[in-house]
Amino acid sequence: MPVHMSESSQSSRGKGVGLGLALASALAFGGSGVAAKPLIEAGLDPLHVVWLRVAGAALVMLPLAVRHRGLLRRRPALLAGFGLLAVAGVQACYFAAISRIPVGVALLVEYLAPALVLGWVRFVQRRPVTRAAVFGVVLAVGGLACVVEVWSGLGFDALGLLLALCAACCQVGYFVLSDQGSEAGDEAPDPLGVIAYGLLIGALVLTAVARPWAMDWSVLSGTARMNGTQVPAAALLAWIVLVATVVAYVTGVVSVRRLSPQVAGVVACLEAVVATMLAWVLLGEHLSTPQVVGGSVVLVGAFIAQSSTPAKGSPEPVASGGRQRELSARETAA
Repeated sequence: MPVHMSESSQSSRGKGVGLGLALASALAFGGSGVAAKPLIEAGLDPLHVVWLRVAGAALVMLPLAVRHRGLLRRRPALLAGFGLLAVAGVQACYFAAISRIPVGVALLVEYLAPALVLGWVRFVQRRPVTRAAVFGVVLAVGGLACVVEVWSGLGFDALGLLLALCAACCQVGYFVLSDQGSEAGDEAPDPLGVIAYGLLIGALVLTAVARPWAMDWSVLSGTARMNGTQVPAAALLAWIVLVATVVAYVTGVVSVRRLSPQVAGVVACLEAVVATMLAWVLLGEHLSTPQVVGGSVVLVGAFIAQSSTPAKGSPEPVASGGRQRELSARETAA
């Protein structure tokens, strides 16, 4: 009995740590847009900001890449997918989007991803989903209609919205790849190694696309305006690299291993709330009442879609991974 209670206590403590890491990841990711937008407005191209972010983080994580170099041989497809979608794709599309539309709107559109995961499960993998999950998707789409104010003739930049939606699709790839990585059990690749190589691969791809040699490097030695206040550009870049990328990815991926993609994904939806509030306070990007209500509906819909359990007798959706972990825990206890 004491041993059993000890295992239960350790499990609860592990979940608590995982929840804290997921929350830290949401807070760290949420601060990326408000730090990047002043740099973009100061004269840097959105792709150049993305390149600086990913390349800087890749340098920080380089020692871990060397340590886990065996992953290149064992899981090349996973590393390539993570680098192209979860790193280069998400960041490039998101930063390009916030150069055209408000940070809060871009993130709210991006956080349709938990709902889009259900579309992947139902129509690509042809696995059943629950009615509650479908309701969550419909709710999220309805909320998005309020965010973009469709009744006013699509008041926001259409290309900006499309880029934000592309970021959402890339984030779906992140959830799918995270689920595939967790299926390996004891052979699952080390999350820190996956992040390190994902950043390196993303940096290589972005180097070819962004052409950083054409960047106006003098911007980084000056200041950028944040809602009327002059802030050192180098300080904003340091925040983006160290906190909004390295800390954000490490805490996010490790939290998935301690919890599940399902729970971590729901907590990650707080990123949209954090980013919207920070943009409101630091950038002066105010949203109208219908947009605030619509954003809340998007998050609620994403929460329902992501946290809904599958129908009885059906395989669990890609984004959850809960049943596999439960079975694994039972086998370990046995």
